[in-house]
Amino acid sequence: MAVVGYRRVSSIDQSLDRQDLGDIEKVFEEKLSGASASDRPALQDMIGWVREGDVVVVHSIDRLARNLQDLLSIVSQLNGKGVSIRFIKDNLTFPPEGTDGASKLYLSILGAVAEFERSIIKQRQREGIAKAKAKGVYKGRKPTIDQDRILALRDEGLSTYKIAEVMGISRMTVHRTLNG
Repeated sequence: MAVVGYRRVSSIDQSLDRQDLGDIEKVFEEKLSGASASDRPALQDMIGWVREGDVVVVHSIDRLARNLQDLLSIVSQLNGKGVSIRFIKDNLTFPPEGTDGASKLYLSILGAVAEFERSIIKQRQREGIAKAKAKGVYKGRKPTIDQDRILALRDEGLSTYKIAEVMGISRMTVHRTLNG
């Protein structure tokens, strides 16, 4: 039996340090949004790594998932593999053999609250952007694609396929840049 930890923060600037998991044998960590479970490689690695009898320790429910569907799916996947999952802050454990109805209800409520919290954050972000645009101070995020290099490669005679390959981007991004 292994005691495995999972820690997540939403951005690279944030620290994982406040998520003390206690005595664990292996930890999986990532600095990515919790919006979608399928877009988190460390989470997927952890799910693939654990075996029957293992225990996964997570600081709080919202660190594992930010929407109810993902939360219930992850807990179900782990339990289906014979793995228990324990949430420290929420003082909840979900063993593979099942839990009482009250614990399942509490998990669903906390998962729904995490999802609601995320939707409020996104709504506030949209409102802030709209106000900044109205004032003329919103500039958007900085470009992540070097448009000048795309144009230079095209001027050198490279095809859109080759430009995409050289730059490590999609061909559609090349087309948008060239036709935009």
